[in-house]
Amino acid sequence: MPKPILFTLFFLPFFLAFAAQAQEFPRREVNLDLFVQELFSQQQDKDLPYEDIYENLLQFYQNPINLNRANREELSSLFILSEVQITALFEHINRTGGLLSIYELQTIEGFDLITINKLLPFVTVQEMGLQADRRPIWERIRAEDNNYLLVRYERSLQEKKGYLQPTIKSNGQETSHYKGSPDKLLMRYRVAHTRDFSLGFTLEKDAGEQFIFDDKTHRYGFDFYSGHFQLYDKGRLKTLAVGDYQLSFGQGLVSASAFGVGKGGETITTTRRSDLGIRPYTSTLESAFFRGAAATYALTNTLNLTGFYSRKKVDVSFQLLQDSLDQLNEQISLGDLESSSLQETGFHRTDTEIARKHNVTEQISGANLAYFSKSRRASGGFTVFNSSYSVPLLRSDAAYNRFEFRGRNNLLLSGYYSYNWRNVNFFGEAARSQSGGLGLVQGLMASLTPQVEVALLYRNYARDFHTLYGDGFSENTRPINEKGFYTGLKIRPASRWELTAYYDRYRFPWLRYGVNAPSGGDEYLLRLLYKPSKLATIYGQFRTENKELEEPESLQQIPGLTLATRRNYLLSADFAPTGRLSLRSRLQFSSYNLEHGERTTGYLLAQDVNLEFKRFRIGSRYAVFDTDDSENRQYVTEKDVLYAFSIPSFSGLGTRIYTVLQYSFSRKMDVWLKLAHTHYRYQKTISSGLEEIQGSRRTDVRAQVRYRF
Repeated sequence: MPKPILFTLFFLPFFLAFAAQAQEFPRREVNLDLFVQELFSQQQDKDLPYEDIYENLLQFYQNPINLNRANREELSSLFILSEVQITALFEHINRTGGLLSIYELQTIEGFDLITINKLLPFVTVQEMGLQADRRPIWERIRAEDNNYLLVRYERSLQEKKGYLQPTIKSNGQETSHYKGSPDKLLMRYRVAHTRDFSLGFTLEKDAGEQFIFDDKTHRYGFDFYSGHFQLYDKGRLKTLAVGDYQLSFGQGLVSASAFGVGKGGETITTTRRSDLGIRPYTSTLESAFFRGAAATYALTNTLNLTGFYSRKKVDVSFQLLQDSLDQLNEQISLGDLESSSLQETGFHRTDTEIARKHNVTEQISGANLAYFSKSRRASGGFTVFNSSYSVPLLRSDAAYNRFEFRGRNNLLLSGYYSYNWRNVNFFGEAARSQSGGLGLVQGLMASLTPQVEVALLYRNYARDFHTLYGDGFSENTRPINEKGFYTGLKIRPASRWELTAYYDRYRFPWLRYGVNAPSGGDEYLLRLLYKPSKLATIYGQFRTENKELEEPESLQQIPGLTLATRRNYLLSADFAPTGRLSLRSRLQFSSYNLEHGERTTGYLLAQDVNLEFKRFRIGSRYAVFDTDDSENRQYVTEKDVLYAFSIPSFSGLGTRIYTVLQYSFSRKMDVWLKLAHTHYRYQKTISSGLEEIQGSRRTDVRAQVRYRF
């Protein structure tokens, strides 16, 4: 596509958005892709579980929160309402006896139209009695409308190196290769009703994995199986979970269940974790969940007791230490968590990956005692969390691993609180691991005026604080070996304008992977958003990060530190000129340089066109990208088939084009098809290792069918 035409298409939504200030159209279904995109920062340095966060938000979309029965934690986890707005909502409900209509939100102080329109897809209003269905559970399940079966297929059309015929090496062994086909398969069934029940299962086979039944290697057809059954509000039994589930307590120092978004364009609501307790697990990620049983019981009207037990097999690498011929010890290595995506995603494609599948038993047990005040202004609790493994977990002898977890057992104790005083929400959590290491989070969110909000957060995680399921607010991928102070700001100077910003300064008191000295850094972001109408959004964003890294190619025996500076610029516009057509434009630019080093850059320009008809929907994008190196790789969210979330990265010079088609054959059956093609110029290969593709083009296809019972 000629560049003048592309730039014209890019700026068209900006002009149309300004021209549409006086127009208002009926509210449409939520654009969840755009909603999640606005939460995340432009380029994340740590691997956030995007798919899991997306899916947790989808659960609220599929099962809207009943505002007349909602608690503060549920509403906070949507990242839409401020603490002052939540308090105002509760005060209105207590004063009037409950909402009669969703449109009553407009009468509550502090609820503007922009906030209400963001909130509507995730909430509902029902009288207390309407939730009480006296029919047997199986009859309610059979009659539930939110009842579907989903089947998904995907693969890359080009052949990757891992699928080539293996050769024999000089030692007589085969070269590493994928054992299975390049097809990825997913099957999911779920039936759920808000605050009543949830039942479902998930089956998945990743590309490269064999569909095989082999007890010796723990492979039984699909590579991953997951299932759950949960009941809610049965007298004093608030929640009962059997199968796979998630746990979220306090500020996530013990267990966070992927509800921590971290630093991004939303600078206030995402700093605080939500204490959601037990929730179903429906993701395809093969880690960070619990398998067993859990229950929450109401001891009194303000005191809940939760008990949980989990037992499952986990993937761990075995290494043989040969320090002497007389003494051989087996060592279990979890690997460096900063680069353990292979183990976290659960790939079992090669002999090495298959050998570590489900070879260690993990047991989790514990309890949580939670308090909620009648006024819903205060809450708190205590958590006991014990994990044990069938063999000791050890680390390599690298200096940065000196204080990492070693052994079979880890006992975590934590206490947390949340208190609302006038327009301020105070929150925090303190935890101690079996090693004696402490973790601490203390923060506040305040509405200084109806137009100004601020968030302050201090965290201090000791170098020997060990939490394998925790995800407290941090710069690192885990809450360990870090001190920092975060300041967030949100200003609404006018009804259609919003300015958000944050500044975060952090320090790593001990060594990190790849950095053999204590280090630190700081980061700040500024975003200006303008919403000329309910169907138009424009924002610009600037982000800078300065982080100390180890000097590259240093001649010294102990390398020194150098300062790396990364800058990101983003301009985005989203506009729907009609009920059938929506346009989205995105321009992002980045630069990276080491102190006294050469500056490198990269950019991506993308234009989306989406069309909706009665039974047919089409979403498409054309994008160009150009980066000098991998440090400037460009991340961008993509539209995908239902319940899937894509945020690929692009490096080099090339183009990206995709189309997503959806057709509804009837009220019960929908079909999706996504075709995506990437062309890298001046490249003879794409990717590396077993993922390497000969040539400069990659084409991916994804097909999905959903049948609603």
